[in-house]
Amino acid sequence: MFALMDIWHTILNIVHSADTIQLVLMAVVAIGAGFMMMELGSVVQTTLVALIAYAALTFIRAVALQHADAGALLTADWKAFEAMTALVLLSYAILFGVVIGVVSTVRGLVLG
Repeated sequence: MFALMDIWHTILNIVHSADTIQLVLMAVVAIGAGFMMMELGSVVQTTLVALIAYAALTFIRAVALQHADAGALLTADWKAFEAMTALVLLSYAILFGVVIGVVSTVRGLVLG
């Protein structure tokens, strides 16, 4: 039970600590992946692709809108990914996977 509470609190921390642009990027990537997913059995693969797309969009946002140095940012992002705990990565995957699964299910029910 404590592990589930840790995951839940990490998910809440991700959602509450993100700015509006990050939340919009998360929603666009997850909803887009949910619409593109053909069957619910491929939710793990779709979630992995969506997480990679989210990381790429976050990187592009930092370089294009915030005028960050691409090389330094790439190095810093890689170091941050290496330091990321499994709990945070699992929480991002659960967050994206649930949204993708719900969107795919609703799309299947509405569009047939």
